[in-house]
Amino acid sequence: MTAPRSAKSLFARHGKGPLLAADRWPYPAHSVFNPGAVRLRDGTTLLLCRVEDHRGLSHLTAARSRNGIDRWAVDPEPTLASDPLHHPEELWGIEDPRATFIPELGRCAVAYTAYGRSGPGVSLALTEDFRSFERLGLVQLPDNKDAALLPRRVDGAFVLLHRPVSLDGAHIWLSHSPDLRHWGRPRQVLRARLGGWWDAGRIGLGPPPIETPQGWLVIYHGVRRTVSGCIYRVGLALLALEDPARCLLRGDSWVFGPETADEQVGDVGQVTFPCGATVADDGDTLHLYYGAADTTVGLATGSVRECLEWLERNGQPPEMGTGSGPAT
Repeated sequence: MTAPRSAKSLFARHGKGPLLAADRWPYPAHSVFNPGAVRLRDGTTLLLCRVEDHRGLSHLTAARSRNGIDRWAVDPEPTLASDPLHHPEELWGIEDPRATFIPELGRCAVAYTAYGRSGPGVSLALTEDFRSFERLGLVQLPDNKDAALLPRRVDGAFVLLHRPVSLDGAHIWLSHSPDLRHWGRPRQVLRARLGGWWDAGRIGLGPPPIETPQGWLVIYHGVRRTVSGCIYRVGLALLALEDPARCLLRGDSWVFGPETADEQVGDVGQVTFPCGATVADDGDTLHLYYGAADTTVGLATGSVRECLEWLERNGQPPEMGTGSGPAT
């Protein structure tokens, strides 16, 4: 009989250190981190990385690998750069992409943080090849980030998960759109917990949710504020397939957090921040790509099935979890 997986054993780090870093980049860069991820039609893994230049401003650059692990071919110049002339909301750079393939459109939708004078907001761009992009512009006003699209419509509408900040805190919400341009019907999905919990400071979506027969598997980050700084860890939740604003299960403990030197020391220490994940052809093997200490790109491998089984054993509806409070 196989022993139940503990939270800390759900994801195993790729054993050779950072996958991608600035010292291996084809042009000058300060740091490379927080990549969105997608598997292309030919099986290639594409990471759309956040690259911070020596001014402190970020752009996005694609790296491609046949196996999603090594031999990365990196674009020799920025793949998607900020365009403040036509998009002033991008004045101070673009950051933290999440890429979702939308079969209905035959294109990938990239949700990213556009940083302008009013703060961070959510912008969308569409692409077939990660060479050219159709910018849709700002779709969620500042202060808002950590956004990703579901790969299909729900009840006739596109669904965007995002993380606005308000006087009430920093929680995960979703909004609906008929056309990817006009958004409304916001609903809260998950709240940051209260008190001393690992995700009591703020929470935000990680990669785009993964569709499974049981529901949308959500990998999210949570922040705990301590006297020595913040710690960014990773947790799991499950949303209802046809009503993704309804959380079915949420784990109380984190399942992945900063442990290695690369994750504990960097521009922002004690950070594991996933923006991208891919599922292999077996429908189960999960590659989780994350920013380590806001400096490099790391990889952890897990199993969709084991994540769902762990949630079934250890998760509970949010209204049942101590300190979480009901969604509103």
